[in-house]
Amino acid sequence: MTKMKKYVRILKAPYRSIWYANQIGSIFPSLGAWENAYKVNSPDRALYIRQEDGELIVTEKRPAKRHDRILITNAAMHGLYKNGDEFVVDMEYTFGNGVSVYAEYDIHRLWGYYVTYSEYEVIVNNEEADGMEIVEKRYDTAVETARDAVEELRLAAYAKGFEDARRELTEAAPVEKTAQERRDGIVEQAKADVEKLSNRHQRRQYCGYSVEFRVNNEKRTIVVLLKGVNTGIVYTRGIAKAAPDDCFNEHIGKAIALHRALGLEVPDEYLNAPQPTEVRVGDVVMHTATSEIAPVISDDDWPPLTGAYVYQRDVEAARRYALIIDDSRTEAI
Repeated sequence: MTKMKKYVRILKAPYRSIWYANQIGSIFPSLGAWENAYKVNSPDRALYIRQEDGELIVTEKRPAKRHDRILITNAAMHGLYKNGDEFVVDMEYTFGNGVSVYAEYDIHRLWGYYVTYSEYEVIVNNEEADGMEIVEKRYDTAVETARDAVEELRLAAYAKGFEDARRELTEAAPVEKTAQERRDGIVEQAKADVEKLSNRHQRRQYCGYSVEFRVNNEKRTIVVLLKGVNTGIVYTRGIAKAAPDDCFNEHIGKAIALHRALGLEVPDEYLNAPQPTEVRVGDVVMHTATSEIAPVISDDDWPPLTGAYVYQRDVEAARRYALIIDDSRTEAI
């Protein structure tokens, strides 16, 4: 039976002062999970990583087969690839258990490498790994809280009667919305706010103004001008600019700029909207390895006559290399 190992890859860092801010892309041996964090074995000592900032990778040490995905854990060819890199096996060799590989995003296989058996481990299904982590976490939590749960049930049964206590304690908890669902709701709220605040017929105090938005997608900036209807004089303006690490959204930006122009407090959800997690038609994505930028088109659409583009199926197939930088989708609405 092959031995399974676990690693945690750093995907992002919430702020610069956290210990793994300069370790994006690196992998560390996993020591398990605790609440909402992974515990890893760093070169200095055991440290913790927020689960939302990393991904769990489960491997097994065995000769790889064609189409297997491998993780470099003991790189020998420094400069060509490094620990933490992932490749897809194109061909296996009986002698020495070496394999020829290519990068997952290199669909045309322009670059290939020969990797020896001592340098890699085979990646197993990440869905299985996630399931294992959830089961272990649930078991640990259940063991720690079982005694309190029994006592709570006993007290509740005495106070309200066995049936009432059983019904309340076993009642299903409300389902929490995903980050994408929360962002979608914030975008819809922003559209409604812009419509309401821009309509001078609905708010008398703005009857003398017309609202003009100027959107600069390249600079990720939106400016709104409140002008006199008859004079064209600019009475006030508001500006919204997306942070470098944020996904630009025209609708949220317009809502922020308009609130500022009118002297209104900007709702916190606009300033701290979660980042998108689902790639959709009309989004603009950037390749994290090459920095190429392209809009996402439907799988059955004709490509544009000029300019870059990417099919939705290709983005989903190599999700780790596609960063959503604009989900306004104004052309797709």
